[in-house]
Amino acid sequence: MNFETKTDIMLHQSPAVEKMMPSRVGALLMDMGTGKTRTAIEVIHRRQARISKVIWFCPVSLKQTIRHEILKHTDCLDTDIHVFDDKTNSGNIHRVFWYIVGIESMSLSSRVILSIAALVDTKTAVIVDESSYIKGHRSARTCWITDLSEKARYRMILTGTPLSQGVVDLFAQFRFLSKKILGYHSFYSFARNHLEYSEKFPGLIVRAHNTKWLAAKIKPYVYQVTKDECLDLPEKLYERRLFQMTSEQREWYERIKEESFAAIMEAEEMDSYAIFQLFSKLQQIVCGFLNAYKIKFPHFRTDMLSDIIKGIPEQEKVIIWCKYEYDIHQITDELEPKNIAQFYGKINLKGRDKSIDEFRNGKRFFVATESCGGHGLTLNEANYVIFYNNGFKYSERLQAEDRCHRIGQTKPVTYIDIICEKSIDERIMSALYDKGSVVDSFKAEVEAVKGSGKLKELFKRL
Repeated sequence: MNFETKTDIMLHQSPAVEKMMPSRVGALLMDMGTGKTRTAIEVIHRRQARISKVIWFCPVSLKQTIRHEILKHTDCLDTDIHVFDDKTNSGNIHRVFWYIVGIESMSLSSRVILSIAALVDTKTAVIVDESSYIKGHRSARTCWITDLSEKARYRMILTGTPLSQGVVDLFAQFRFLSKKILGYHSFYSFARNHLEYSEKFPGLIVRAHNTKWLAAKIKPYVYQVTKDECLDLPEKLYERRLFQMTSEQREWYERIKEESFAAIMEAEEMDSYAIFQLFSKLQQIVCGFLNAYKIKFPHFRTDMLSDIIKGIPEQEKVIIWCKYEYDIHQITDELEPKNIAQFYGKINLKGRDKSIDEFRNGKRFFVATESCGGHGLTLNEANYVIFYNNGFKYSERLQAEDRCHRIGQTKPVTYIDIICEKSIDERIMSALYDKGSVVDSFKAEVEAVKGSGKLKELFKRL
């Protein structure tokens, strides 16, 4: 197949393409919003005489976005693209140039795995978009994608966050490209040379070694650029709006803290999962519900949301990020349902595509969970963003922020956080400000006071 591009690449994308061309494998480590997709399409365009097909792995939620980008930037037709769905199998797969596959499906569906096995050959190019999704070296999807792609002539990874958890994330992503890059055939060899683990807590990485050597090994295959280096984007503006718990919320909040503290004292240890569970319960309470007890509380978070909306000009579109499905329904009930486009896990892919179209073509509010909509979407229609609540990791927050702070945004973007005073909300915001994980930071605090008798005091401050 021969196709042409319809849009020009930007100034900073040209050296990225040139860096990728000499090698059969490469990594585009480009900040969100700098045009990784357009750059990858250009690389494929220049290589098309040597390949028969492209398999483009991406998060399931981005499949239609990638399809849209291919149609936007090339003269390819819809008939040149096959987006894997629940009917695709090795017996009925269309013969086209572009195949778009959900990364998550590679761990859940033998039907999809067998289809990919039948497609990949020596004239295939494989792209893994948002390659942090394959950073877990033992995960099924990482192993299947890596093993099945070995026959492909070209392999490329795209991500803006290659090291969300540190050097440990490098191994699987670069092993997908080639075992020769780092020179290790197993993660255990890699770990022995570069990772130092805690003696007290198995699996906890406390230090990385020989990082300059790693940087030198991957440098020939990597193009990296930040938004600040290549784009003249409008500034980001931040505001916080505070409210307080009701007496009923506070009563349950303190009860859950006491129950968790008692459980820890009995177990004499607190792992990351236990902290995550505790923080999730506390966050749910300040958002008006508690799943574990099937309780709903009166609360002021939605009132604060309404007050914020009143202060935003009526002609401005607004993105509202939240964490829980319960939040989606609360927000929809509080605002005008007919003016809301919802985007969350239980909505199927066709429904999500419809929501995006509705938001772009009329509806004022895009209400979405970070876990579902925080990756890959371009939502430049809005320059007001409300975080109804937040996830626990800085990388997730940054992804959500940059859905509308990217190429094409012409106005300053205002981010407004709704925060419950004297609650887990403040601790989450503090961790995000430090560009970290609230679970990891609290675990470090627990370790620091363990055995000193100050653990109860630490819990009181939550």
